[in-house]
Amino acid sequence: MGKAARPQVGDNLVEPGLSKSSARLTSVQMLRSVLGRKGRLSMSRGFIRRNVWVGPVVALILLIFAGTWVRARMEQAIRNQTESELQTLLQADVTALRLWLASQTATATTAADESQVRQTVIKLVRDAQEGKTSAADLLSTPATGELKTALSPWIEAHHYAGFVVIDRETRILASKNDTLVGQKSLPGYMDFVETVLSGRALVSKPFPSIAAVNDEWGNVTSGVPTMFAAAPVRDDNGAAIAVLGLRIRPDQDFTSILNVARPGATGETYAFDQKGLMLTRSRFDDQLKQIGLLPDKPTARSELTVEIRDPQIDLTKGVGSPLRRSEQPLTDMARLAVAGEDGVNVQGYRDYRGVPTVGAWTWLPDYGFGVVTEMDKAEAFGLLNILRTIFWSLFALLSVAALALLALTLLARRLERRMRDAVIAAGKLGQYALEEKIGEGGMGSVYRGRHAMLRRPTAIKLLEPSKTTDVAIERFEREVQMTSQLNHPNTITIYDYGRTEEGVFYYAMEYLDGLSLQLLVDCFGPQPDGRVIQIMQQVCGSLVEAHSHNLIHRDIKPANIMLTRLGGVCDYVKLLDFGLVKAIDSQKQRVLTAADSITGTPLYMSPESIEDPNRADYRSDLYSLGGVAYFLLTGRAVFEAVSVLDIIRHHLGSQPAALAERTNQPVSPQLEQLIMSCLAKSPADRPRSAAELAAGLGQCAPLVPWTPKDAQRWWDAYSAVGADGGNGEVTKQINLSAATLEHPG
Repeated sequence: MGKAARPQVGDNLVEPGLSKSSARLTSVQMLRSVLGRKGRLSMSRGFIRRNVWVGPVVALILLIFAGTWVRARMEQAIRNQTESELQTLLQADVTALRLWLASQTATATTAADESQVRQTVIKLVRDAQEGKTSAADLLSTPATGELKTALSPWIEAHHYAGFVVIDRETRILASKNDTLVGQKSLPGYMDFVETVLSGRALVSKPFPSIAAVNDEWGNVTSGVPTMFAAAPVRDDNGAAIAVLGLRIRPDQDFTSILNVARPGATGETYAFDQKGLMLTRSRFDDQLKQIGLLPDKPTARSELTVEIRDPQIDLTKGVGSPLRRSEQPLTDMARLAVAGEDGVNVQGYRDYRGVPTVGAWTWLPDYGFGVVTEMDKAEAFGLLNILRTIFWSLFALLSVAALALLALTLLARRLERRMRDAVIAAGKLGQYALEEKIGEGGMGSVYRGRHAMLRRPTAIKLLEPSKTTDVAIERFEREVQMTSQLNHPNTITIYDYGRTEEGVFYYAMEYLDGLSLQLLVDCFGPQPDGRVIQIMQQVCGSLVEAHSHNLIHRDIKPANIMLTRLGGVCDYVKLLDFGLVKAIDSQKQRVLTAADSITGTPLYMSPESIEDPNRADYRSDLYSLGGVAYFLLTGRAVFEAVSVLDIIRHHLGSQPAALAERTNQPVSPQLEQLIMSCLAKSPADRPRSAAELAAGLGQCAPLVPWTPKDAQRWWDAYSAVGADGGNGEVTKQINLSAATLEHPG
């Protein structure tokens, strides 16, 4: 069997005058030269030719990462900007609102402290204390007229809609609306009145009017949104005896302040109380009428009507909420705000219409209501949506281009493989004629063939077209390169290496007519210790040379050691399959095998090569060789188990059984001791080199000697069995194995 350089570097280049060794050396030197110069160039060209799709795919991957990164950055930037804008608008509106509230409080306080106002209120309180509490009594007292006169300048100057005076008994002593005079314990007033009577000036939150007053359309009706700026009226001793409230129309001041700065086409700022009731008018009153949250009437308004509840669905899309309005929870914003938590949300939540919204909010505990600035999420992130559309469009175009190139590449590869198969079917491979397939391994197939000019039987290994990847080609070439450096007679000889125009990689090697040690034991059982010593010595000779080149085989096993009759010498050993060979301190080798969790055959692997393949050295080969000798003597592997994992565990922690426990045939004690030293768990306890092991084998006295005559008789008998047809199938299997580099572990 064999491996090869390119077709022009074959046997036909050997000059007639050269000796066999000189010819082999010349071939090896030329092979290295070709592999060094042309091999890498061929691989580079092949990679580019076979992988046109790589560019678009790489570009696509880069676009995905870049687009995702840019989109994330842009989205975060827009979120930060939106968050900042919402908080800025909210802060501006709340600041303006606080200034207005403070101004109203100051006006009410000044009015309540004005001398004429204060004196007339004191008179009204005294009249009430004297029993004049009916509406007629209070309206007929001179103090009522004096109070209206005193407050008239204040009402006109500050555009108040009216006034009211309430004593400590919560009775209305005076009002611009006479229908209220004399009434007591009016709902909606009590908490507010008690706070002011405690001595604190305050502006109330909006509430529906009890009395019929003019609304913004000029209609006289009750329930009109009303506010009061109120301050305590004190007697001469400074005690609060009554409340002076100046009536404010929320739609003229309170609502308009919050609507000064509206963000975008969907932004709004509004106030709400602790129950989630809107205190100011919504920007979307017309829309609220369309979706049924407001009556479809001209006078319908959202303030003091619409509650900020989450309908669980976007009502603007024409689909009704699955819950009744009373069953719907407050929106996420309102729920947090009424709990006293200020915040901002740019991730999005549903507003009272069910529309995805972003917003910033704050709660004003001094006034008992909250303020929020909101904007539809679609508008807030409109720019981001445009960027997403552009990104996905480019992504789709490049994806189509990448898929198209990938399809073309796959089609081209399929055609190329058909051409390769056609070449193999034609039986012509460069200067070699293929005769029959004699073996098949993990990376390719092995054919028996002949050189077109030399007519020499040759084993030709082809890299399977379906496995022609860059890594496979590199492994294939590495196997040739490593093996071609070795000249020892017990190492397989490489003749040639090449690649056809159709892209079929191959190499040619010597054809061996014999059987592997695996097949030897499978067919003929355990071997005499004398024969095992001779086989081991020859393998050591091959390893001595390999190790001197800083090469470790890493896959020593019975199937990779051939026993043949060569040049009249029987029991001639050839070491095969350097496909896993490792160059010591080779970074390239470490990169090439980085994806391999285990490199080798588990039945014969050393503990260190299992734990860390990069830590394996020459003594790892000696461990494997000890396992081969153990197998030859006993017919069984050192460790046997159902699963590969169990075998590995045994290699790492179990001691091998003595040979006497595994075989009935006599074994030299020196040989057994030497084999057990090779199987030591620690490399330091094994022979230091293959040369030292060979020397130790030479000192072993076999209990069953094996002479050249014994070997001659065995091979004669073996050939006779194969020739008479009685065991032809065995002979055929042996020949197949002899030409196969890769065997199942």
